[in-house]
Amino acid sequence: MGKVAWLFPGQGSQAVGMGVALASAEPAARAVLQDADAALGFPLSKLMAEGPEDTLKLTEHTQPAILTHSTMVVRAFAHLLPRPDFAAGHSLGEYSALVAIGALGFRDAVRTVRERGRAMQEAVPVGVGAMAALLGMALADVEASCAEAAAATGKIVVPANFNGPGQIVIAGHAEAVEAALEAAKARGGRKAMKLPVSAPFHSPLMEPARARMEPLLRSLVFKTPVCPLVNNVDAALVRDPEALRDGLVRQIPGAVRWEATLGLLLDQGATTFLELGPGKVLTGLVKRQAKERGLEIRALSLGAPEDLATFQEHASEM
Repeated sequence: MGKVAWLFPGQGSQAVGMGVALASAEPAARAVLQDADAALGFPLSKLMAEGPEDTLKLTEHTQPAILTHSTMVVRAFAHLLPRPDFAAGHSLGEYSALVAIGALGFRDAVRTVRERGRAMQEAVPVGVGAMAALLGMALADVEASCAEAAAATGKIVVPANFNGPGQIVIAGHAEAVEAALEAAKARGGRKAMKLPVSAPFHSPLMEPARARMEPLLRSLVFKTPVCPLVNNVDAALVRDPEALRDGLVRQIPGAVRWEATLGLLLDQGATTFLELGPGKVLTGLVKRQAKERGLEIRALSLGAPEDLATFQEHASEM
């Protein structure tokens, strides 16, 4: 029998109304929402349910909202889910993963990611930084485009998210990102797009956020999880509490190595992947990567009560 990996989404998966149906149907999910409101001291549950969207999209609100939704799914459906052999989360989702596998308390996590959102937003003034996705390009060409742009502008631009084959996000100073897009076009990049984000996440420009968050992360209690985490910054199996903490510190200015993360999970024999929380982005990425390797897997998204029927249809195969 293949192994099971729980995956947790990151920023961008939020939407007004997230978690409403789940909280209505599942008391355990409703209790998570109440915990979040109490820990944060403001009604996150109301913001998730009613918006407005512009307020929910603020990083300091988006991050606790997605963490809360993912934790609602785990608490509501844990008795139905196959136990994980591994867990991984995309950027912010690494916190959700650590809560799910017992390494970090939910109240500590939800307060921490709110502060993480603030720190990341405030590290760089709005308009100074940017992010863009480059599609259909080899890593070497992306790295060369960034190096050329950095040399030409004297500014920073680096690969920030390695999301999948031919899906790389770059981040840095806005001027350097624009120059990198032009350099990528000259190298035959078939598609590039600026991302609607307000800061250059997972780049060296996030160093002030790392410095601000490190004391807070050092103050938290981390425990040995029930299964290993594949962390973002190294794409390595980690179980030691101090190594888990260190990964979260280094993750802030470090690149998200998601393609390598999924590659490691596939190498380790994972054949069932459950994306727990809002959205289906990670489900699509793992299906594509497995297909390119010629591997047969099961990948399902579970974020609302209506997803449960599809999950239960496949439960006997897991």
